[in-house]
Amino acid sequence: MNVERLNESVNARSYDSPARRAQAERTRRQIADAARTLFVERGWSGTRVRDVAAAAGVSEPTVYAVYGNKAGLATALLDSLTAAVDLPRHMSELKAAEGNPARQIAALVGIDRDLFEHGADAITVIREAGRSNPDLAPVYAAGRQQGDEARRRVYGSWSAPVWRDGVGLEDALDTAAALLSVDVYLELTQARGWSPDRVQAWWSDTLVRLLLRDPRPGAS
Repeated sequence: MNVERLNESVNARSYDSPARRAQAERTRRQIADAARTLFVERGWSGTRVRDVAAAAGVSEPTVYAVYGNKAGLATALLDSLTAAVDLPRHMSELKAAEGNPARQIAALVGIDRDLFEHGADAITVIREAGRSNPDLAPVYAAGRQQGDEARRRVYGSWSAPVWRDGVGLEDALDTAAALLSVDVYLELTQARGWSPDRVQAWWSDTLVRLLLRDPRPGAS
């Protein structure tokens, strides 16, 4: 056996060890959390990569190695947001609601509520950054598009008798996009004192009544 190749194989396995991968993930999370805190406190233009590195307790080259550049830190904000949302639970609830449009609407609304409750600050930072930096605009748009695609898959599975008269798939997607926005969430929770639970219930009830022929929760 070639000893040199054996050593290379052992070194490669050591380099890609579970412990090393776990450490890399912890470092990524530290950077993401630091970026989110600083961008929310100081705004996009007021935050430097070196500030993020210092807050995360890592070197500036490490931040560049993980996220590329300051624009890449928009991905850090998304990482921080994704980590705060229990997507597996939401996906399980959505799967359990198959065949019941009203429950499917409620399950999808739960995802938006969770995103906004835990990440409205990150979402608004990404949107504002995109207004001053055209390279970042697609990051916010991509997030909105993911929501549209999820709703399109679910709403598109419904048969014609499910829909309220005069309502079709594209109408439903437009209605949901207008209603389920971070601006509506912040207006209701911050300016009008609604609880996240109340917002979620209102969103679900409103969409069911606007989109479905039979608004009863058990109707299919």
